[in-house]
Amino acid sequence: MSLADPSPLANHLWQSTLFAIAAWLLTLALKKNHAAVRYWIWLAASIKFLIPFSLLISAGSHISWRSAPAIQQPRVSLVVDAISRPFVPPVSVTNLAATQAPSDLPAILLLSVWFLGSAIGVVWWLRRWQHIRRSQRSATPLNLNLPIPVKSSAARIEPGVFGIRKPVLLLPEGIAERLTPEQLEAVLAHELCHVRRRDNLTGAIHMIVETVFWFHPLVWWIRARLVEERERACDDDVLKLVSDARVYAEGILNVCKFYLESPLVCVAGVTGSNLKRRIEEIMAHRIARKMDFGRKILLAVAGLTAVIVPVAIGMTDALPLRAQSQQKLAFEVASVKHNTSTDPRGMGFQILPGGKLTASAPLIYFVATAYSLPFPTDRLTGGPDWVRAERYDIEATPEKGAIPAGATVKERNDKVHLMLQTLLAERFKMVIRREMKELPVYAVTVKKGGPKLQKAAVAEKDCSETTKSAQDPASCHSFSGGQGQGIHAQAVSTSDLAMYASSWADRPVIDKTNLKGLYNIQTEGWVPMRPRPVRPAGQEPSAEDKAFADPARPTLFQIFDRLGLKLESQKAPVETFIIESAERPSEN
Repeated sequence: MSLADPSPLANHLWQSTLFAIAAWLLTLALKKNHAAVRYWIWLAASIKFLIPFSLLISAGSHISWRSAPAIQQPRVSLVVDAISRPFVPPVSVTNLAATQAPSDLPAILLLSVWFLGSAIGVVWWLRRWQHIRRSQRSATPLNLNLPIPVKSSAARIEPGVFGIRKPVLLLPEGIAERLTPEQLEAVLAHELCHVRRRDNLTGAIHMIVETVFWFHPLVWWIRARLVEERERACDDDVLKLVSDARVYAEGILNVCKFYLESPLVCVAGVTGSNLKRRIEEIMAHRIARKMDFGRKILLAVAGLTAVIVPVAIGMTDALPLRAQSQQKLAFEVASVKHNTSTDPRGMGFQILPGGKLTASAPLIYFVATAYSLPFPTDRLTGGPDWVRAERYDIEATPEKGAIPAGATVKERNDKVHLMLQTLLAERFKMVIRREMKELPVYAVTVKKGGPKLQKAAVAEKDCSETTKSAQDPASCHSFSGGQGQGIHAQAVSTSDLAMYASSWADRPVIDKTNLKGLYNIQTEGWVPMRPRPVRPAGQEPSAEDKAFADPARPTLFQIFDRLGLKLESQKAPVETFIIESAERPSEN
């Protein structure tokens, strides 16, 4: 979808639905206990709609660990046999023009419907709030010696508490003539109970939930449960104060007989909930049981689980990674030398048969490769400036047997990546922390009609270790070309393609095609997504500038379209890496 990835919202909705069902089951287990306990459980189910578990996971990701746990196996392996694009620092990303993003009319319509429903809800509540507000302003003060201001209103609505920060008790005119003193005293005790419990505040919170998630039927069901348990909780407290339950019940019935129910959830009255059931329970004068030890444990475990599990997941995702693994995969011999040359022609990166690494590149490129990141990338941040500026020559040879006999090229390269992580940790004292972040991405999906990809000449098991260039038919998981020359690869997966495109796109590209196997991909060049360097005043545009200015040159969206694939603008969890510290190595 071009507006937003629907999956985070869908995940939040089904998680909130399951949370509400769990709350219902919990209230059933506590149905003979005090109604206030069940009320707070339903309120938690309501607030859950406003707090995605992803926020708790994000909070957990900011809790630092100082140990050095095992790194996670890289998810995608992409080996570049020869560096075919210039080393440039990551540039700030910019949004594509609206004309470049694929249109998504259904998403626009859904967003419009949601906005219209929410707007109607806001207007509905505001009109009723203003009605109560006018009644409160025109009311006359009463002196009943209560802890909050009391006013007499000409409006024929039930007694109710209006306001959140400075609550005011509104009583309809003439109520003292319609209720006996004992009945009025019981009704006033009920309203003061609402004040102590801050029911107007919690009612306003649920009104926000209803306005945002008006389309979800569980939200309205939760509202009914909240009102029911709120009134029953106040009934429980009043019954502890009055000597005759009949007086209290008759007072409620008389209020219902002469006055209208409060039109707002956040104006707590006395007549809400299932009236018949309430009167029966009041007359039975049932005393709610105190929670026994087992139910207290059940409630505590449920609450802690709802909070601790997402936070723990976030903490797990945020474990700082020293560039090493518990397997201690390391090169047997490694040479690291600082290269002061400014000539880019000597730069390159090769993994030779047997896993030997020979490379000359800025250190940041080694880090990106070790963690299977595209380059340049905005997913790798932090660290001192020299990590991006200084170039190093590295030659490293694995231990004998570290690369299993018969291992595929991909398996071999994955092992070398882990060894490179160990080298960065040991020789550069590099500490890297990993975080999951919700970021704008391009998701690669299959277009209607299926992909138009040519199968590679070789399968994974037949990939050659001795290829000399990316043009060799047996060369796997390597590319040549770039935005000006196109994508050229003999045998790559769609995950490889997504990673390669990330180097040229203005946001991460993730593979959602579920396509298996290797493909031969040959395309033409495309218009850059990232902003090109601004030419000094008076300097003539280069031939490349003129080529990119050609209106006939396709966009990256069109390049993927010709492959039977689609780049969709979405938001998705993306793994990011932060270099927390690094030191220059000693010379060999």
